[in-house]
Amino acid sequence: MTAIALAQTAQLKAKKATQKVSREQHFNQLIAVYMDDLYRYAYWLSGSHAVADDLVQDTLTRAWKSMDKLKDDKAVKGWLLTILRRENARRFERQRPQESAIPTEELAANRQDYDTSTEAFVLRQALEKLPQEYREPLLMQVIHGYSQKEIAQHLGISVAGAGTRLFRAREKMRELL
Repeated sequence: MTAIALAQTAQLKAKKATQKVSREQHFNQLIAVYMDDLYRYAYWLSGSHAVADDLVQDTLTRAWKSMDKLKDDKAVKGWLLTILRRENARRFERQRPQESAIPTEELAANRQDYDTSTEAFVLRQALEKLPQEYREPLLMQVIHGYSQKEIAQHLGISVAGAGTRLFRAREKMRELL
């Protein structure tokens, strides 16, 4: 935390102790110090000024709604950056790729260019050695583009279970390759 932020946090505590500050004033005082940091981080995540503006706005809206959950004013920066990071992740959850009308079985049949490189051969061999319980969720995510939640529903397991299988599948692939 910078010296300026520490000083402003100390001033906030002093003001809070001496006078009654409204919820809005308290919120504005908390976020004012970190607005530049929020915008820089949002721009770094998105690479777009417009998206960064939207991310910061969504972050501040969510922070306002859950401000009562903040227990320590010293943790504001980390709290805001965490909210911003999660808002950025939500941005991708909302986007759904357009599904094709072509059945997946026909995709492989129409394909003319079969990769015969050594790397592709080694990858196919490693996939064949991967246990079925790990191969299926990995292929569902990488080839078919399913989310972890969709994989869990398809396999009839919990979302955490699907995440664990995906993690272990990647680990086993690293070992095999």
